[in-house]
Amino acid sequence: MALTARACDYAVQQLKKGEIKSAKKVLAKAQTRTSLGSLSKFAERVEGRYQIKQQPPLIVRPPEAESPAFEQVIRQGLADYARSLDPDRRVVLDHYHYVDFARKVVGVGSVGTEALMVLLMGDLEDDPLFLQLKQASTSVLAPYAGASEYEHQGERVVNGQRLMQAASDTLLGWLTGAGEHKHEFYVRQLRDMKGSAAVETMTPERLALYGRLCGATLARAHARTGNAAKILGYLGDDDTFDRALERFAVAYADQNDADYAAFTAAAEDHRIDVERGV
Repeated sequence: MALTARACDYAVQQLKKGEIKSAKKVLAKAQTRTSLGSLSKFAERVEGRYQIKQQPPLIVRPPEAESPAFEQVIRQGLADYARSLDPDRRVVLDHYHYVDFARKVVGVGSVGTEALMVLLMGDLEDDPLFLQLKQASTSVLAPYAGASEYEHQGERVVNGQRLMQAASDTLLGWLTGAGEHKHEFYVRQLRDMKGSAAVETMTPERLALYGRLCGATLARAHARTGNAAKILGYLGDDDTFDRALERFAVAYADQNDADYAAFTAAAEDHRIDVERGV
């Protein structure tokens, strides 16, 4: 799970003195995860201009024949995206111009959807801005909770994030593709000082703290977007709901193990093609 620098700072305050040093390292690393910090990792100079590095299979550009059409879609889409921002953010974005784009593999939850990374540059060589365009589909909750009030799925995602998060990405917005790429996207910065917690190396005490931090963050989001009094009444004053969540979490972990076993068996039997070591 990714934590904002502010959340990481809160975690540092809760740690014992002996653990503060390592936690501050996580915070310091998060503060370097910016567009400028990513420039040398994701881009290189080619014939006097920056170009996104291909890092297959994670970062690739479309076939040469498709590239001009993609670029046209992105250029049109960026104008659409600018209109989705508040006026003060629009002024900031106006200082940048389009340079390059590529397809980028994203998390498991986005498998099967389109995801692009776009490089914009300001007037100076040390002023890059990496944006990520992620395809937004209809919510999986729609069949049960009803259709969203937002027709544009990217707008739905953006407004949901703004409601739930204490501090959202300042450049969250949305756009619609064109032609055969007419998907609905939401847009965010590729790197905006998020830090990753290494859960697998945590001590039991630190894992418990991390769990409390995540729980408090989730509870705050629900309190902001729902009826806090009704939620409190539903949860009650005993541990019934807590135990139900615990059972669900264990069952979900068991299902993940079973899914992964099925996946690795299919790979070993050559029923699916996989690329290892990525």
